[in-house]
Parts: sequence; structure tokens; C-alpha cells
Amino acid sequence: MTFFNSSEPLLRRKQTHLDIQDLEGLIRWNFTIRQRTVLSWLYTRIDQVFLLWGWITAVIFMTPHFFPALSWSHQAAGWSALTAVGIVLMLSLAWFWVKVERLRWLIYLWSGLMAAGLALTDYGIWAGSGLVLAHLCQLWLGICAVGYGVMGVGMRSRTFLLMAFGHLATVSVIPMVMGSQFFVTGLVMSGSLFFLAEVQWDMRPPSDSPMLTAEQQAFNRDQWSLRTKAVILSKM
Repeated sequence: MTFFNSSEPLLRRKQTHLDIQDLEGLIRWNFTIRQRTVLSWLYTRIDQVFLLWGWITAVIFMTPHFFPALSWSHQAAGWSALTAVGIVLMLSLAWFWVKVERLRWLIYLWSGLMAAGLALTDYGIWAGSGLVLAHLCQLWLGICAVGYGVMGVGMRSRTFLLMAFGHLATVSVIPMVMGSQFFVTGLVMSGSLFFLAEVQWDMRPPSDSPMLTAEQQAFNRDQWSLRTKAVILSKM
């Protein structure tokens, strides 16, 4: 038995045979022309979390790049409040999913990482620490790399491990693009989140959860069987 779920492709188009925990709070948009679907978007609560942090990250890191004259102290206050709101919304959106999947530690992990990064950032700005201010981008890329790395191991996901390596690789690039370091950091961090919201990533096989009724567990098993068959057919 391999550590990673070999039956799951590394990345693929989003699945449509969704489990109970993915159907909860699902957002589906279809663009049709003459009753024919031209474009379709599907966002589970976890996808919505990725989109939420994608936009928050984009705003936080693109602002100092395009508005360098904006006061750092004002930015620190604004971004602290925005990050706190993001943590609360993440908890609200993801809590049912992480409970069913027995992955509550994901919420604690990212909340802790965001809080630690925010504390270091605010210290650097308010205390005028040159060491912290000179390495803000590397700090946040490193924080994200740790988060994705732990997710990759804990969820047995090759996708998140690749995300971790990508963020670590960007840390070594930052010294070569100091004039655009916030732009590059924002592009990598938010771009990764938007990408994850649009694709189906791999993780360990699902397991029955005591949070669900017997009927819901049977429904999830049927959905898993349908997804497995779809993957097999796509390889033929």
C-alpha cells in the first residue's frame, strides 16, 4: 500500500459526483446559450476558502507594489483586520467539511500560521525591525510552504507538496527581483490559491465519518465508486 492514493490523479477537472460534505454550501454557476451550457463553475466550501484567501493575499501584496507611498502603519492595521476577518470566514466555511473529513487540524494549522505571520509582520512594522521588513516576502512564502507541506503529508496529497516546493523555490527567487518582490510574492501566493479553487486535487481516500448518518455514508460510498469509475474511463 502506497502512502499516496495512487488511484487519484495528481490534478484533474473538477469531479461532479460530490460527497455530502462537498455538497454543503456548494456554489454552481452555469453560463448557457440557447439552453446549451458553454461554461460551468463549481465551488465547494473548500474552493471558496481558497478564493477568499486568494483575494485577501492579492490585495495585501499588490497594494505595496502599486501604492508604495501608502503608510506602512496604515497597511499593518488594515491587513491585520483583513486577516482576522479571513480566519473567521475560513472557520465558518470549512468547519463542516473538516469535521466530516476528520481534518480539524487544518483550521488550527492555518489559523496559527496566519496569526504567527501577522504578529511578526506587525512587530517588524511597528518596531521598525529592518530584519523583518527586509524579508517580509520570504517570511510569508515560507509560512505558506510550511502550511502546504503539512497539508501534503497529513492529507497524503502530492498536489499540496508541490505547492510547498513551489513556494520554497520562490523564496530563492525573491533576492533577484527585489524591485518587484511584493508583486511576485502576491502572484505566486494568490495564483496558487486561485488555481487550487479551479481544479480537483488529490488526497487520501475518504472514510466513513461518525458525523454522518448511515444513509449519508452510503451516499458517499456510492459517489466514491462513481468517481473511481470516471477516473478509470478517462484513462482508457
